[in-house]
Amino acid sequence: MLTVMLGIMILLLLLNFPMMIPLIVAPFAVAILGLTTMPLDMSSMVGQLITGIESYQLLCVPLFIFAADIMTSGRTSNRLLDLVGSFIGHIRGGYAVTTAASCSMFGAISGSTQATVVAIGKPMRERLLKVGYKDSSAMALIINSSDVALLIPPSIGLIMYGLASGASIGKLFIAGIIPGLIVFLTFATYSIIYAKVKNIPLAQKATWIERWQAFKKALLPLGFPVLVIGGIYAGWFSATEAAGVSVLYAFLLEVVIYRSIHIKQLPNIALSTGLVTSAVFILVAGGQVFSFIVNLERIPQMLSDAVLGSDPSQFYILLIVTIFFFVGCMFVDPIVVILVLTPIFHPIAVDAGISEIHLGIIITFQAALGSATPPFGVDIFTASAVFNKPYLEVIKGTPPYILMMILISVLLIVFEDLSTILL
Repeated sequence: MLTVMLGIMILLLLLNFPMMIPLIVAPFAVAILGLTTMPLDMSSMVGQLITGIESYQLLCVPLFIFAADIMTSGRTSNRLLDLVGSFIGHIRGGYAVTTAASCSMFGAISGSTQATVVAIGKPMRERLLKVGYKDSSAMALIINSSDVALLIPPSIGLIMYGLASGASIGKLFIAGIIPGLIVFLTFATYSIIYAKVKNIPLAQKATWIERWQAFKKALLPLGFPVLVIGGIYAGWFSATEAAGVSVLYAFLLEVVIYRSIHIKQLPNIALSTGLVTSAVFILVAGGQVFSFIVNLERIPQMLSDAVLGSDPSQFYILLIVTIFFFVGCMFVDPIVVILVLTPIFHPIAVDAGISEIHLGIIITFQAALGSATPPFGVDIFTASAVFNKPYLEVIKGTPPYILMMILISVLLIVFEDLSTILL
């Protein structure tokens, strides 16, 4: 049964169908062909599709996307860039560190790696080129720094894992902060060393008056992650309620205070959000049907016996999870990989005593890493389209960052407290 389902998915992908089609067609096909151990009618299968998108927690997805779209259309990204650049732009490697820091900040607003590539990548790439960076190095830094958006709340990847596993999205948000900061600090350190080795010229130092002006302009955008993360951590509201607050905050910021967006533009922004949300919801519905068949056929137990053995250690389970998700996200959209593989590995890991929050950080970290890893990392193609550069030039500078991310993956596996200490 599993062979048939995977065969159908691979065939449809080779025929260039979007991933949502194989994800839904394959489980429906095995049900229609009667290949499941328990007979299934179409009403039960359609019911699973509906079950996949009826969760109250799923409401936070379109709301966070809408808030990010409003801020991406406004002035938020440039205000963050100006703030960070005014303080550290003049040091050796300062503009590269500014890029990593700005991607981290905007990731805490958008929750999307691709949105971060677009919002931060466009203005920052020009600044990096002006101070002497090679284009391939600049693009690699932007692509990989954007990975932090999948770790720092409101990460869409963490939300998807929470929906697929039943884990608390609020706790996942808190748990992702330290791993996200580790990635930023690692990239910042590498950027400083790289700039010294390559003798990148220094930029002009900003005056304290310019820094104060930049700080005042960025103060309200900086309030966004403080409001979302602080509100959840303090127990003022749930992750879903935080998403609603974020939309209101984005509206007040860009429409009322800065007036960078006219209210007449909101329908078009909402339409863009609706298109992205509809694709995500179809994937979630398909993921529910897929996981339903997977659990019905006891595939996690079969995989455990075949790959993990009779009594696998926690380290071995997390290592296998890391490999599966990393390789999967190299070829397929991370959301799809999370929705497909989480129902398989989550029961195995929890039965072995692994914290589902720690597991979620490991999984989401691999989704972030895979997003920027050849051959088919989604951020690579986003950058190629945004910067109008060929594929090979975009990936040319990525190996050092991939190596750093792999080393951080090992740290997260070995030291669980890096994921859970704030909980």
